[in-house]
Amino acid sequence: MQYISTRGEVDPIGFRDAVMMGLARDGGLLLPQFLPTIAEAKLEQWQNLTYQQLAVEVLSLFIDDIPRLELEEMVDRSYAAFSHPQVTPITKRGGLYILELFHGPTLAFKDVALQLLGNLFEYQLGRINGQMNILGATSGDTGSAAIAGVRGKKGINIFILHPHERTSPIQALQMTTVLDPNVFNMAVRGTFDDAQAMVKTLFNDLAFKDAYHLGAINSINWARVLAQVVYYIYAFLKLLKRGESSVDFSVPTGNFGDIFAGYVAKRLLPKGCINALILATNANNLLTRFVTGGDYSKGSVVATSSPSMDIQIASNFERYLYYLRDENGRQVKQDMADFADTGALDLSGLKSQVNQDFLSRSVSEEETLAMIRDFHNQEQYLLDPHTAVGVKAALECADNKRPVVCLATAHPAKFGAAVMAAIGEEPQLPPALADLVGKESRCEIIDADPELVRSYIKQNGLQ
Repeated sequence: MQYISTRGEVDPIGFRDAVMMGLARDGGLLLPQFLPTIAEAKLEQWQNLTYQQLAVEVLSLFIDDIPRLELEEMVDRSYAAFSHPQVTPITKRGGLYILELFHGPTLAFKDVALQLLGNLFEYQLGRINGQMNILGATSGDTGSAAIAGVRGKKGINIFILHPHERTSPIQALQMTTVLDPNVFNMAVRGTFDDAQAMVKTLFNDLAFKDAYHLGAINSINWARVLAQVVYYIYAFLKLLKRGESSVDFSVPTGNFGDIFAGYVAKRLLPKGCINALILATNANNLLTRFVTGGDYSKGSVVATSSPSMDIQIASNFERYLYYLRDENGRQVKQDMADFADTGALDLSGLKSQVNQDFLSRSVSEEETLAMIRDFHNQEQYLLDPHTAVGVKAALECADNKRPVVCLATAHPAKFGAAVMAAIGEEPQLPPALADLVGKESRCEIIDADPELVRSYIKQNGLQ
């Protein structure tokens, strides 16, 4: 399958090249030329597959330049370190289904994609005897998952930017205590949006990008999104086997990547299999304002107990906008230029179309902590603050005619302060997190200036 830019100005490329480029050369995001469809008969065949087997089937719909046996080996290796045999198991609590996505090495949903992406990078670099400097920004979990996916890999250095003192302490330690010589952490004096803007600035400098072989691990990389599509289909098949023919999903999101994967899954499956995608935001409600009123405009970033969602510029929104604009790349390019100039887009004229895809609810800090407390008291199940946002939105928006699956995006122990505030006690730290306390760490603290990152990569990057 060939891949094109959301801005329509570059020639199609294959999957392997799309993975290595991350961002299209015209500044747009890469997407497959078309979205395939999965026949109902295929779903029946897939119901008894393991997660790994299903992943190969779904990935193969989009990948035709990696031999199947090699893809199978990569998938098996990617999920070998997950602590649960089902990789992303489902449990039913309080009338909802919880899709647990935190059984990977760093206890967050980002592991599902980034363990695979690290192996895809290694595979392609091995084919061409190449090397890469991975550059990414994180609001909390992407950085540690990306580092876990590539630490120690030959031919790869990784540079991760995170907002200084705006992640949870555990999230920061998961990144900065990794001392492998190919790992470099930078804490940015600013917000995640500042860090993300710096990354995009450097990727749009094509001469620098080419000279230093920059690779993307943020969800601007299509492979990240594609890997996440799998667990939506896996969850649907689990419920299909229980007699459910249509489900809703509730997704806590700030960067639009995880819920965009749900949108792709909805498009792949027969009509009605995934009914509503409930987009859950915290006080940083850019995306809720878009869904409910067509107002896609930047506000000020508010620090919350769910820091991975403290975002006011959703980097994956451009991909959805491409479909919302009937795959008109020129219009998307103009939209993104207008947004860069004004910080706002009025999409209210498309609201009825948007509401066929999404419902949305913004959840306050008070509601988040109350949700953690109430769910713990009633169900003896501990939610992390991001998952609590999704559960609250599900309870507000879901239709009782269908089951709703809430994505549990991180282990609650990663957010001890929020859990303590909600239930009056710290969560028990799993060994993987408890061992971080007191370990040596390494991190550069920098101002929000892309030239500082450029200089740091020139000094420490592979070339």
